[in-house]
Amino acid sequence: MRIAVSAALAGLMFLSGPALALDKVTFGTNWLADPEAGGYYQAVVDGTYAKYGLDVTILPGGPQSNGGMLLVAGKIEFFMGGDMIGDFLQVEQNIPIIAVAADFQKDPLVFMSHPGVGLDKWTDLPKATAFVSQGGIASYYAWMRLAWGFKDENVKPYTFNSAPFIAVKDSIQQGYATSEPFEVEKQGGFKPNVFLLADQGYSTYATLIEARRELVAKNPDLVQRFVDASAIGWYHYLYGDNTKANEMIKKDNPEMTDEQIAFSVAKLKEYGIVDSGDTLKLGIGAMTEARVKDFFDKMVKTGIVKADTDYKKAFTMQFVNKGVGLELRPK
Repeated sequence: MRIAVSAALAGLMFLSGPALALDKVTFGTNWLADPEAGGYYQAVVDGTYAKYGLDVTILPGGPQSNGGMLLVAGKIEFFMGGDMIGDFLQVEQNIPIIAVAADFQKDPLVFMSHPGVGLDKWTDLPKATAFVSQGGIASYYAWMRLAWGFKDENVKPYTFNSAPFIAVKDSIQQGYATSEPFEVEKQGGFKPNVFLLADQGYSTYATLIEARRELVAKNPDLVQRFVDASAIGWYHYLYGDNTKANEMIKKDNPEMTDEQIAFSVAKLKEYGIVDSGDTLKLGIGAMTEARVKDFFDKMVKTGIVKADTDYKKAFTMQFVNKGVGLELRPK
């Protein structure tokens, strides 16, 4: 009933046209414009946000940006978070930010290896030289050490350049399923083995929609409309005509190519990054407490998160699991 009423109200907003002013919202992403934010761009260009009474500006991130600080300062309404480690640490530090939806059911983090050199199975990888970023060493690689026996002495710094990995055949390198394998194929002339950390037990949600607690408390209707419209944007981007969204992505990030976009969208679908598991019944953006608790427990074991952290404060299921947009998935 609540979903139907919300949809009806959104429809009235759309039909009434300029008579009702749209709520202005800024959504900060955590990186340059790319298909990993495609659903949000889709909801802008196809009018979904407007249908839900929202005038949304997407503020792309980048290496020098800090959208999280803009969110804390109230300069933007929503921010695209990474994985849930940040949410747990925000609770520890009493930062008033909360995750309201999980638009990636799987973190797209991967490790790549060269084929045919004895690194063709996940369990082969701990013996290899590992190109890992500083941030990775302090997060998912810490979990990999504990859960799978990866070793600190094998680590070499990853500077977001795949040339060292391409040159050293008995090495592995971190990346995202949607981007680095594409670059390795282009630059190295071979198709790397790709291992999704999510499939090895790294159970975090990713691309979380983050909001200030104050906004959630004072204007839950705005949050609900943004979460719902974003989910519908993702269904349209994955399964509909995403041409205009991709044009907007390329406008915001001129270095993005059609070939890269096609690769990324294909991998989002292949790995079920956005739409898999719980979303098949609950809708895109789904979250469950059991899933959050599982990842929290793993991070406690690594020492990244304190055991007495109230993980339940890191997220809310108030705005998700309502089946919004399920009818848009191809039968």
